[in-house]
Amino acid sequence: MRAATPLPGPADGQHHGLAVTLFAVVVLITLAITLWAGRRGQAAEDFYAGGRDFSPLQNGFALSGDYLSAASFLGVTGLIALYGYDGVLYLIGFLVAWLVVLMLVAELVRNAGRYTLADVLALRMNHRRVRAAAGSASVVVTLLYLIAQMVGAGSLVALLLGTDSGQAKTWTIVGVGALMIVYVTVGGMKATTWIQIVKAFLLIAGSVLLTVLVLLRFHGDLAELMRSAARHSGAGRRYLEPGLRYGTGLGSRLDFFSLGLALVLGTAGLPHILSRFYTVPTARAARRSTMWAIGLVGCFYLMAIVVGLGATALVGSAAVRAANPAGNTAVPLLAMDLGGGAGSTGGLVLFALISAIAFATILAVVAGLTLASSAAFAHDLYARAWRRPGRRAVTERQEVVAARTAAAVIGALAIVLSLFAQQLNVAFLVGLAFAVAASANLPVLLYSLFWRRFTTRGALWSVYGGLVPALLLVAFSPVVSGSRAALFPGVDFHWFPLENPGLVSIPLGFLAGWVGTLTSRTAADPDCYAELEVRSLTGTGAA
Repeated sequence: MRAATPLPGPADGQHHGLAVTLFAVVVLITLAITLWAGRRGQAAEDFYAGGRDFSPLQNGFALSGDYLSAASFLGVTGLIALYGYDGVLYLIGFLVAWLVVLMLVAELVRNAGRYTLADVLALRMNHRRVRAAAGSASVVVTLLYLIAQMVGAGSLVALLLGTDSGQAKTWTIVGVGALMIVYVTVGGMKATTWIQIVKAFLLIAGSVLLTVLVLLRFHGDLAELMRSAARHSGAGRRYLEPGLRYGTGLGSRLDFFSLGLALVLGTAGLPHILSRFYTVPTARAARRSTMWAIGLVGCFYLMAIVVGLGATALVGSAAVRAANPAGNTAVPLLAMDLGGGAGSTGGLVLFALISAIAFATILAVVAGLTLASSAAFAHDLYARAWRRPGRRAVTERQEVVAARTAAAVIGALAIVLSLFAQQLNVAFLVGLAFAVAASANLPVLLYSLFWRRFTTRGALWSVYGGLVPALLLVAFSPVVSGSRAALFPGVDFHWFPLENPGLVSIPLGFLAGWVGTLTSRTAADPDCYAELEVRSLTGTGAA
């Protein structure tokens, strides 16, 4: 086993100053984009959809930017560095999910909706109750995802400062929360989209750089890279075989299957991904955007495999785990080693550069998530679901003000929750968000688009029948209590054996929607379904 790569400490004043400078540059660039975009339109369509004037290529980069989060750059690569083959299997779930989006969701959602998921459902369902259910589920999903990104930010900056200080992580989480509130309240979707485009370009470029450097270190010999990773993993050949993390028993294998199911199905129910399809002018553009995103995401994940193996081969699993038990800091540690080590200028410069890219990744994704949750609150809950019939309708200006206020409140809530989840793996936290999205949002969306008999009761049962079990199972799982890595390690009240609830909650979401429809006293309106079908397939009447 290789010796642990030393971390840069506060004594490295020059290099510490460089790192802080790069972080400041990232923040200044994103703030400049926000101020520029904030002056280009104040209408609801500008705030929620960026004026619908982005090209497929631009939106494809933005989609990949939304999707390639801290879980991808930090969490998944860390899982590969620690668990080898099992980490790669985790990655495959993220990529396959885009086929579901391409074939079943992209074009239909763009034609049938306006700003949010609830817009699609409200075309044929009881307006207020369905919006209340879908809006609430969207806020919950985005909050879970936000927590993952902010935990990743805390780990990253703590590593950069060479400290395990809880105070450093706390202030980082608070700072990221404050920035994301500014991005959304000032710039809206236009600023968020351009930040995503810049971030996606930087992320792909940084991944290419690391991949090339790793391959050069091993003279392009992938077989030798894998052998070296196995030698420095502490697990030998088992590192390259299934079962290192998810193969110790039936429960572990079921947990992995549950996680894979959540990843494959969850993407099509993520609110910040669905809202991205409304930023292009047509359904054809939405489909082309998805194809661009698949290409970019696929290339990134292929490079992530090389980077993860490189982290194990060059840094060692023990050093990765020592820096962060969940593996979230494997990529910056690898960058430092590739640049020449902790004592070299090249090592610390590359370390700071890659850390700055990771920081940009987190800032961009939290902006998109905050915008999606604030849109769900203002557009679905405040302006419609909570508005009694007969009362004066909310104006566009009032709705946008409510969305900006909601962004501040949701950002503050995400900060508080993130402070309690700092020891959990970033990729794992995202897996929970995917499970809730696949349980609460995907069943009702597919039923609404493709099942003629689907009723309002079926929609409500589907959303709550997936959302409530998913949250309850997580609350009583080993993630929250009963283990040293749990949210509350000192107590044990868990009874659900799996870490990810998707295996149970996703079928329950579909089952609840089916049973609710069959037991509904009111039949579905065939005219409303016909209108939805024509609009989703042809674009007639689309926003």
